Amino acid sequence: MDIGVLVFDGLTVLDAVGPYEVLSRLPGVSSLRWIGCGSAGSRSAGSAVGAGAVVRDDRDRVGLAVDVAMAEVDPASVDLLVVPGGYGTRPLMKDEAVLSWVRAVHEGSEWTTSVCTGSLVLGAAGLLDGVPATGHWLARDLLASTGAVVVPDRVVREGKIVTAAGVSSGIDMALSLAAWIAGDEAAQSIQLAIEYDPQPPFDAGSPEKAPSVVVDRLRSRVG
Repeated sequence: MDIGVLVFDGLTVLDAVGPYEVLSRLPGVSSLRWIGCGSAGSRSAGSAVGAGAVVRDDRDRVGLAVDVAMAEVDPASVDLLVVPGGYGTRPLMKDEAVLSWVRAVHEGSEWTTSVCTGSLVLGAAGLLDGVPATGHWLARDLLASTGAVVVPDRVVREGKIVTAAGVSSGIDMALSLAAWIAGDEAAQSIQLAIEYDPQPPFDAGSPEKAPSVVVDRLRSRVG
C-alpha cells in the first residue's frame, strides 16, 4: 500500500504526524510519503514544493521535510491519501492544481481521508457533495458551504471517504483505518504499541461537552 500525506505551509503538525504514527505501522505498507503542495506561507499557492523543501506548521515553529512534490506523484499510485488541516487549507481551497490532483487521486484510491480542516480541501474538490463528513468544530459552517452534510462525530466514514474532526481525532481515524484494512487485532496491536490510552483531565474535548464560557472564548478568539 502506498500512503500519501499532503503537506503544505500552515498545516497542523499533529493532523499529519498522528495518522503517520499509526499508518506507518500497518503491515503491507510499501511507502509513506510527505507530498508537498502549494503553501500559505513563503510560497504562493500552486508553487512547487519539491523533495527536501521544508513546510512550516501553522505556528511557524515546526518544519516537515517534503519527500516529493505533488506534481511528481502519479495520482494513480496513491492508495491512501491523508489531507491534514491547519490554516494553510484555506488557500488550497482555491488552488485548482491541488484540487485537480486530489480529485484524480480519489478516482483510483482505496481510501481518501482528511483530518480537521483537511475536509475543507476534499469539499472544495467536490468530493463531499451530499456526503456526511466532519472536521474541526470551528469550521463546520465553512465545511457545510462546500456541500458536505456536516456530522458532529469524531470519525465519519462514507464509503472510501473518511473524515476526522479536530487535530487529535486523526489518531482515532487512523486506528479505524487500520482495523478496516488489516483487522481489529492488527489495529489493537498498533494502539498498544503507541500506548494510545487517552485519559484527559477534563471532559472538554468537544463544543458539546466543554463549558459554554470556554467555547465562547475560543470562538471569539479564532473568529
